[in-house]
Amino acid sequence: MTESAGKSIPKHQLIFDYLHSRILSGVFKPGDRLPSEAELGKTFGASRITVAKAVLELQRMNLVTRRPGAGTHVTRKPPAVGYTLSLLIPELGRTDIFEPICHGMMRSPFARPDSLLWPNVSRGNGSAGTTTSSDKETIEQAEHMAQYFISQQVAGVFFAPLELIAGMDAANRRIMRMLERSRLPVVLLDRCYLPYPEQSTHDLVGIDNRRTGFQITRHLIQSGAQRVLFFAEPHSAPTVDARISGFLEACRHAGISPEAVHLRTAHALDSGAVREIVEQIHPDGIVCANDVTAARLMQTILSLGRRIPEEIRIVGIDDVRYASLLPVPLTTMHQDCNAIGVIAMATMLERLEHPELPTREILLPTRLIKRSSCGSWSASGETAEVDAETA
Repeated sequence: MTESAGKSIPKHQLIFDYLHSRILSGVFKPGDRLPSEAELGKTFGASRITVAKAVLELQRMNLVTRRPGAGTHVTRKPPAVGYTLSLLIPELGRTDIFEPICHGMMRSPFARPDSLLWPNVSRGNGSAGTTTSSDKETIEQAEHMAQYFISQQVAGVFFAPLELIAGMDAANRRIMRMLERSRLPVVLLDRCYLPYPEQSTHDLVGIDNRRTGFQITRHLIQSGAQRVLFFAEPHSAPTVDARISGFLEACRHAGISPEAVHLRTAHALDSGAVREIVEQIHPDGIVCANDVTAARLMQTILSLGRRIPEEIRIVGIDDVRYASLLPVPLTTMHQDCNAIGVIAMATMLERLEHPELPTREILLPTRLIKRSSCGSWSASGETAEVDAETA
């Protein structure tokens, strides 16, 4: 670990950030040979295994190629020429993870500045990106976006399926049927549109949700929680089911009694429902399905006169921008949204050029961000980034 500005960052992440930023900025140009693993190891005081871990992540993003005896080179793949790609993201502007994912796409070395079509579709009394639209209007907007992209004859669509609204499953299936009938390649962002165990025939780029659920739950238990609850809002995406699987696995691994493990679904701002859950279960640790849910639940629990983390520890998943600014800074799992965007762009271009490739599910690792909501970090709200594999 290297200490810097109050943060503890894994060395492989430092090496990755160093190389990644220089590739995207053009310091390392297509065809350039990167410093050898030995040179990088000497520069960062890291082992060959640590360096290889960082380089492997670049290779997964299709930013570099590795050839035995020739070293590692920045890919010579040219920018996308002649492709117009579209973003079908109904939650854009309402969910913090999608804006940086889109920016990652735009900063991809494979994308032209004008290659991404950002819709500005408004129907009924609501508009895309607002929180006032009803569930029906949100679905109508998403379907109109899909129809618009088809009419524009785009080359491919990045689709983040609808979530947290009634009727989302049927709506997502209708949208996908529209795109499939038009033979448009689709790369799914963050989540599949089908509930487990169904599996789509389209590429997906996101995070390893089961592993992430396991890691954040393990940390909560190691911080002292013994009566644990997984809390989600109604109509959650299939990713939440994977996080629940990781949660349950971590509880079993830690030897927590089944009677002390609970799952609940409710609106986090519903003080009556939250009060009933807390008084019924008496949890001393809560894993929230995501940071948005954690922020809302934290607000409700504090309004009920409960102390965080003294009485109830809370953790989230995503590491949204405001996670460190909550009344009690939130311990969470950080997902690299910029990298998801870059990989999604590369995945789409590969699909366009090689439609015969098998369906791929590319899941990026996450890392633990310790703050004071779990009771295992400074009450001042300091932040520490920790390698989740060793935390």
